[in-house]
Amino acid sequence: MATEFTYKDLAVLYEDNHVIVVVKPCNIPSQADSSGDKDMLTIVKEYLINKYDKVGDAYVGLIHRLDRPTGGVMVFAKTSKSASRLSEEIKSGEFEKKYLCVTCGVPKQRNGQLKHYLKKNQAKNIVQIVPQATDGAKLALLDYSFLQEVKGFSLFKIALHTGRSHQIRVQMASLGLPLFGDSKYGALPATFKHNLGLWATEVKFIHPTTKETMTFIVHPPKDEVPWRAYDIARLLNVGIASNPYDDLANFNVLQDKTKTLIKEENKAVKK
Repeated sequence: MATEFTYKDLAVLYEDNHVIVVVKPCNIPSQADSSGDKDMLTIVKEYLINKYDKVGDAYVGLIHRLDRPTGGVMVFAKTSKSASRLSEEIKSGEFEKKYLCVTCGVPKQRNGQLKHYLKKNQAKNIVQIVPQATDGAKLALLDYSFLQEVKGFSLFKIALHTGRSHQIRVQMASLGLPLFGDSKYGALPATFKHNLGLWATEVKFIHPTTKETMTFIVHPPKDEVPWRAYDIARLLNVGIASNPYDDLANFNVLQDKTKTLIKEENKAVKK
């Protein structure tokens, strides 16, 4: 049985009196849900209560969400004023979010913009593309850039302009490129045992008090499938602002003739 993730395990990238920026692991809810599992909002509160020896509750404002299977960088507010100002940035588009994703398949077009209208199917617990005039339909807009293909799996960088539930998963699947590990939207069954190939890699926003532009970049865990198949730091040509994960074994994801995934440790090159 896996050890429960607690506030003691929280990777904090930045903190001041107004905001706190952290790394959300995969498969932890952003906020409390019907599962009753520990969520990020609660974990951040517990971190602050214990760090500052607070009596009672600590204020933490949820500014944006990541789907439960998605890991990556998250920003929380520490005051109601900061929460209000950051929420306005979300609405105005000043709060920028970028993701990395791995898809099953290779794109016909390497770069592009996707514009759809999405609506959640409550009965099936999925999100669907619907006509614009559909009651309850919400605009979904993103830009995608192809980075690399390995054995039929493609790495993309995504600039997200709207924050709809399952947005990247649904829109990339509409291109015939379902996300690695995504059983809801048509990924190869052999990938289901791994974490979803989606990672919130970058946020950029204006600090609610100092008005300084803040940028935080976190790459996905190097030791995990599917990320270890790609040289992400080289592909993005940027340094890692903060990486809370140890660089463990170096593996590649391969696909054999039976379409099942195997892993093979890289062998050291003899000099």
